[in-house]
Amino acid sequence: MNFKEIDVDQLISIAQKAGDAIMEIYARDFEVEIKEDKSPLTEADKKSNAIILEGLKNLYPDIPFISEETKQTSYEERKHWKRFWLIDPIDGTKEFIKKNGEFTVNIALVEEGIPVVGIVHVPAQNKTYYGVKGVGSFKSEDRNQKSEIRNEMHYSAKDKVVVVGSRSHLSPETLQFVEDLKAQGKDVEFRSSGSSLKLCLVAEGDADVYPRFGPTMEWDTSAAHAVALYAGKNVINYETKQPLVYNKENLLNPWFMVE
Repeated sequence: MNFKEIDVDQLISIAQKAGDAIMEIYARDFEVEIKEDKSPLTEADKKSNAIILEGLKNLYPDIPFISEETKQTSYEERKHWKRFWLIDPIDGTKEFIKKNGEFTVNIALVEEGIPVVGIVHVPAQNKTYYGVKGVGSFKSEDRNQKSEIRNEMHYSAKDKVVVVGSRSHLSPETLQFVEDLKAQGKDVEFRSSGSSLKLCLVAEGDADVYPRFGPTMEWDTSAAHAVALYAGKNVINYETKQPLVYNKENLLNPWFMVE
């Protein structure tokens, strides 16, 4: 199967169905567990995960997957995968718990280390971003007409630069990045946002650059990476300046830039 045979509308429906289930839980009290890695987990994460996996298995039973909330397949097995789903049932669980609306449902199809399809649904804002290799990136609000998003201008060419950073994980290196831009004579505005929304904000031009100088996992970025990439932006390893790649032995991302 070629990725072009993937029904993106069905993927969006799965993400939105997961989002609807998340919002039912969001509207009431819920318990928070703490996982071994000290990150939070709620019943919404589990419910979203179950809906996404059921939907993908029904449509594409032969495509394997990696999900944050499912036991990981060994690298010895997955290193042979040419294509797989990379899923984060709720990216921004801390934002979900705070009830600030800045959390996302992320589904990506990765081929040969590159995300070729990415769906980022924002349940509390009822909007969906998606990017498809060879087609482009799009945004729909209130599940209505989609509009294409395209943004090719590099932040270095701008006098005023909007830097977006993490709401829950702001690092000293990010603050230094802002100061360095100011030292170059740039007028810099800093915005905080949660989850993979930050990559989407750069994709649609609401922000110019997202420096991530802190830990993230592959499932945190892959879907929004596709949105940014096919909107004309680059998501690069901060040290090597090469594109971020997926299905590494260690699923931890290096520091990266969305620009």
